[in-house]
Amino acid sequence: MADTIRRIDYFYAEIPDKPGEGGRVLGALKEAGVNLLSFTAFPIGGGRTQLDFVPEKADALQGAAKKAGLSLSPRKQAFFIQGQDRVGVAAEILAKLGKAGVNVHALNAACAPGGGYGMILWVKPKDLDAAGKALGA
Repeated sequence: MADTIRRIDYFYAEIPDKPGEGGRVLGALKEAGVNLLSFTAFPIGGGRTQLDFVPEKADALQGAAKKAGLSLSPRKQAFFIQGQDRVGVAAEILAKLGKAGVNVHALNAACAPGGGYGMILWVKPKDLDAAGKALGA
């Protein structure tokens, strides 16, 4: 099975770093029927947490966020990669980008039941086209 590599939209928001806030935000998205391909949350200091959203449908996320009073960043882009898990898959992808002279800004990957994996990979905006070409996306 070949990897599926696609350029996706993502958004981030900052919320107070306190109990229940993440659940409140995700609950609002659930109620609105927003499907997330990827979600990451991490503290950024100053009593704040950053939430990164990769929605299946960007417009659905934007509408639900507005209704919930959540301020989203402008639309940004990254790469979403899925495939059959294998030893060294992240190394393969990073090698392609390195050969093309593209620096990876951030990467998050996980395995899934049934032997699959998923990865979100961020590059600087100026490198999106070169990364897409190197990855065949």
